[in-house]
Amino acid sequence: MDKLQISGGATLRGEIAISGAKNAALPLLCAALLTREPVTFTHVPHLNDIGTMLKLLEQMGVKVMRELMTNDSGKVPGGTHSAGDTVTLDASTLDNPLAPYDLVKTMRAAILVLGPLVARAGEAKVSLPGGCAIGARPVDQHIKGLTAMGAEVSVEHGYVHARASRLKGARIFTDMVTVTGTENLMMAACLGAGETIIENAAREPEVVDLATCLNAMGARVSGAGSDVIRIQGVDALHGATHRVMPDRIETGTYLCAAAATGGDVRLTCTSSAYLDAVIDKLMDTGCEITSERDAIRLKAPARLTAVSIRTAPYPAFPTDMQAQFMAINAVADGTAVIRETIFENRFMHAVELIRLGADIKIDGNTAFVKGVAELQGATVMATDLRASASLVIAGLVAQGETVIERIYHLDRGYEALDQKLIALGARVARVK
Repeated sequence: MDKLQISGGATLRGEIAISGAKNAALPLLCAALLTREPVTFTHVPHLNDIGTMLKLLEQMGVKVMRELMTNDSGKVPGGTHSAGDTVTLDASTLDNPLAPYDLVKTMRAAILVLGPLVARAGEAKVSLPGGCAIGARPVDQHIKGLTAMGAEVSVEHGYVHARASRLKGARIFTDMVTVTGTENLMMAACLGAGETIIENAAREPEVVDLATCLNAMGARVSGAGSDVIRIQGVDALHGATHRVMPDRIETGTYLCAAAATGGDVRLTCTSSAYLDAVIDKLMDTGCEITSERDAIRLKAPARLTAVSIRTAPYPAFPTDMQAQFMAINAVADGTAVIRETIFENRFMHAVELIRLGADIKIDGNTAFVKGVAELQGATVMATDLRASASLVIAGLVAQGETVIERIYHLDRGYEALDQKLIALGARVARVK
């Protein structure tokens, strides 16, 4: 199993390109289930979760054509080159609407096949999802919405089994804001009879990206980006080509890494439009940020100022950036209060940061982080995807060597992370 070895103390400088968004690409790939015609996606990140999703679709009978973007050495490029893969999916031969446990257990996003399968094939059997251990992420809102649309849904032996001859339009109010729930129900409604209205819908940019793709395929979706989404059902969708949006969480992670190391970096193939809350907080730390049409530049001060954050659904501060800000607050002047309101078990990285010398106290869903003069390198263990990123940031500023174990979490969500950090001047190595 690979580990990441970091020799701390290097200042990040230079330019890298941001990859396509994992959290946008996964539902987009599932959208191809809705049509018999080929759908092509560009700027698809080269990640383990993407590979798992493609295996899942393939075993359903979907023809998968993946053109890997490689450099002269045959490796997926990092650094300044991040064109992403091109993936074409042909679901005309869809014949097995089953998502088995052995594929779903590593990736919660697999639940996103549920809505498209019921809408297109009239039936779906999907294992209850696995993935990161950051708290309960129930699928009850998915089931509630599909039931409202006329599906017969049961949960037996660890599987969600749904049937419907054709889904019908419905008014759905989700009890909580759920991104995958909104995406699942939006895709299902595209082939339903009549109008579906999703209230209390998630507003994330990834939801908007999915709606844009669905409309390019002939769907009639309006209101994406607001808390009320309307879908007029159509009889069939057709093929299309769609470019995956930039990864806003990857963008924020590299901005935090640059801030923590006192760096000066320019990130291309991305936009500040998706990151208002994160950029505002980085500016509060003392960073100077310049936004361009498709790039962001950050210049960090010699020492950051601690900033308090509270996570909440978009457009508020994203839970997926909480761990990274805990890392930069650990080496900032002052004390920060971090409140996590989305997941009940998302401070596991705090224990590992403390191993590196951070001063962190946890009280329920609140963390109190007092900045220290410096962190010390040590061996730490990644517990989930974003926790892994926080340990990388801490390792970059820690004195001496930091070894991060179980970095398969990182490979689920960060394309060529070690190569991109090396391009910025970090002393990082992937070791067995």
